[in-house]
Amino acid sequence: MKKKKLVLVGNGMAGVRCIEEIFKIDPEAFEITIFGSEPHPNYNRILLSTVLQGDTSIEDITLNEWDWYKQNDIQLFTGETVVKINKDRKQVYTDQERIVEYDELILATGSLPFMLPLPGADKEGVTAFRDIQDCQTMIDSAQNYKKAVVIGGGLLGLEAARGLLNLGMEVDVVHIFDYLMERQLDPTASKMLQKN
Repeated sequence: MKKKKLVLVGNGMAGVRCIEEIFKIDPEAFEITIFGSEPHPNYNRILLSTVLQGDTSIEDITLNEWDWYKQNDIQLFTGETVVKINKDRKQVYTDQERIVEYDELILATGSLPFMLPLPGADKEGVTAFRDIQDCQTMIDSAQNYKKAVVIGGGLLGLEAARGLLNLGMEVDVVHIFDYLMERQLDPTASKMLQKN
């Protein structure tokens, strides 16, 4: 029986976990192609803050090494973004002018960080905190600059601030709400985070 063609758009935690679950049910059901915009194998994005803080390396947070894709006969295209889907023809098109046909398609592209539309947001040293490249940008910036401002006092913002402090920077956190981590904590618990 001929294998169906399965294309996964997004080489992140959720999409690759879906592939792992498919393998548990029927490892021979699909011929699998995965597209990831980042030039890395699958990694644990949640642990990026530990990389920024210097506790772990990129290798430590990698979930599936390059060999895993080869061992499972997965065709992996990293650093390549799907820019168009033709549902009638069942084809995906990438920014590298690649066209791949599919029988089944999984979209697991994750989210993009919101960058404030402010003058100067495109300058050197201004970055979001979403992926390995953002993490590396902050580490590199800490070697050339002494002060940092983190916009957002939520969980990721505070983790970024802690990482930048560990890199020897003086850090200020700017937050729009009356207290920090308003999605996780009430005002009393949040006050415990503040330095007296």
